Amino acid sequence: MERSIAFYEKLGYTLGREKDSPQGNKLAFMELPGNDVFLELTWSPDYTATCPEDLMHTCLGVNDIVEYCDKLEKADIEIWPSGWREKFIGEESKMAFVTDPDGYEVEILER
Repeated sequence: MERSIAFYEKLGYTLGREKDSPQGNKLAFMELPGNDVFLELTWSPDYTATCPEDLMHTCLGVNDIVEYCDKLEKADIEIWPSGWREKFIGEESKMAFVTDPDGYEVEILER
């Protein structure tokens, strides 16, 4: 849970609160400043979630994707696809991806 919280903090989220569910799961509620929604991280000691690649991901909208991805690279987060800067040249729709510590994809879209 700690490594996931730290990862999402690098993406710009802040930890709102943490708690244990009645079933014994650990919950962390990650908030984005200026947003009414949150991302709930859940860890269960007795359960492993598996999803086919590309089926489960979250998406984050940013105003300037190049600036945002530069910030992530400086925080040692790998952006993919490789060569994303060159792929953005002349593109109207710009998107990139990062992978969280548990293997879930986060899509980054320029608004």
